[in-house]
Amino acid sequence: MLPDICGSSLLLALPDDIFSVITSSLSLRDVCNLGLSCPGLDAVLSSDKVWLSQCDKLGLLPFSTLIEWRKGVLSYKALCRFLVNIQPLVGIWVYRNPELGNVVYVMPGFLSVIGCRIIPQEIGPLGLEDSPILWAPVFEIICKYDCSKAFFLHGREQGADYVYPGLLKSFDRDCNVLLLEVEHRLQRDEGKLADIKKFADEAEKEKSKSQRIVGQKWTENPFIRLESDDRSRLLDFVTSQVRDVVPEAANVLLFPRSRNDEVDSKQDFAALHGRRLLLLELYEHGNVNHDLKSDEESPSNPTELGSSDDVSESLDSTSGRQGQSSKGKKTLSAFLKNGLKKLLRQSSSTNSDREYQEAAITNNQITLDEFLESGNWVGLSVRAATMQLSRYQAWPIMQKSISALYKLPVQTPEAGDEYAGLWAGSSGWPPSTGMPNGYLCFIFISYEESEGQRQMFANKILQGKRVMYPNGSALFFVNTDQPSVDIFPWDTDEESNPISVKQSFKGEGISDGYGFRYPGSKPGSLFVLENGMLVFIWKESRDVLTLKRLDLADLLKRGERVPSLPPISNFAYLTLEYRNVYSGSSEIW
Repeated sequence: MLPDICGSSLLLALPDDIFSVITSSLSLRDVCNLGLSCPGLDAVLSSDKVWLSQCDKLGLLPFSTLIEWRKGVLSYKALCRFLVNIQPLVGIWVYRNPELGNVVYVMPGFLSVIGCRIIPQEIGPLGLEDSPILWAPVFEIICKYDCSKAFFLHGREQGADYVYPGLLKSFDRDCNVLLLEVEHRLQRDEGKLADIKKFADEAEKEKSKSQRIVGQKWTENPFIRLESDDRSRLLDFVTSQVRDVVPEAANVLLFPRSRNDEVDSKQDFAALHGRRLLLLELYEHGNVNHDLKSDEESPSNPTELGSSDDVSESLDSTSGRQGQSSKGKKTLSAFLKNGLKKLLRQSSSTNSDREYQEAAITNNQITLDEFLESGNWVGLSVRAATMQLSRYQAWPIMQKSISALYKLPVQTPEAGDEYAGLWAGSSGWPPSTGMPNGYLCFIFISYEESEGQRQMFANKILQGKRVMYPNGSALFFVNTDQPSVDIFPWDTDEESNPISVKQSFKGEGISDGYGFRYPGSKPGSLFVLENGMLVFIWKESRDVLTLKRLDLADLLKRGERVPSLPPISNFAYLTLEYRNVYSGSSEIW
């Protein structure tokens, strides 16, 4: 082979289509490293064909949807960067163990990723597959033209839907906690903005690298070190200042619906393109009627509030208007100048959550004025972090009073772990097309090593009916190394189809005991059927739990949206009662 067609020259001499086929077999990291090897390859690797195949390999979107997303961004390379960044967010997030409705499913929207709260609900007579599932938007992260990210919290106040713009403060690729916070920032110097941004980007990379190795502690973040009352008041105040009413044209669709008709699908994409542009206009410039933005001394970014030297109205006058429209909003100086002393006095005498806070947090608490003095500006932010979490039967032990969502890690289905993930549960046999007593029930299956043996846990994560054991309870667990000798007691299903058992495992199912932390259990068996269903049968009582695999993203696309909760409660409502806040009932569960 001649020297002039060896090495990188050989690759550069290949036709574009052949080169794209070769690079499609490479990992994303390998493609990036190949581009660093020489300028010629870097130029060729910037082609849309190369990066379209990399976007497709991520598996987050259908190929046809990738084509639609490309119309709103700079390039497929930039789009791939956005998809890689949001990939860790996609999945199931929860808050606390007993609360009803704190299950948030994060899924791709349209040039965005959207967090959708699943509403505790009854299932219609058509069953789960054909009855619309109820959901409410929690937050979304929208992809800009250059594929940087814009964060919006969703909420509803005084009968109107609002969005609350904020920033992604940090983003860990191995994140397991999503925290809603108030961020303090230094006043910007436009002459040094580029240098500061470069320095911040490098520091953030180093910080993320160290977090992936050792994990974060709760006390590393100044906002968490505030007392719970101060955090709550500050979040309420900031959201009341940065909010904007959602334009009517941007309040119809959040993601394309599941459609078989090509014309309807094109109409959905056209509406979603327009919605995205409206929200990005709000994010960049805010509402034109927003009084805060008319002040020459106010920051140009609508996610930020004013400094401490602008106005002199007290917190008392602003806190009473949090439920009103955004017209007449004031900057943070009202909070700092005249309301700070009263707020500090109140927060030092009342702390409803003090008994629940960890000693580490209490010993490292800071005052509200210490927090605010560390920056000239404040704004809403969300942080995707990796925390050191303890677990109980596959359920994370969560901090109370923290506005946070916790990710349930879904193991990649493989030999030995093929049943991990989300399932719908129903009681009795034959399995009904509906749910137990008409209520939606979600079961999350995960695997753990215990005493050298592989165990499968089935945690209930959502059910909107009166039950003895709340969300988070392990309804059953089985040892996948111990086959069951029990015989499946039925030969046919509800349609008289023959039943074939693929395999069975010995286990135990929750039955009685003190509380859901220390429940009693009775022996039973899990049967894996050839049709893909799982059936757990308690040996003594003969009670039956039937499970069917779910495609939650598809159910949400065919579902029905309901109004959100107020903004802070909408992210993770901090109730102490076992009740469904969407039902409007104060009944204790």
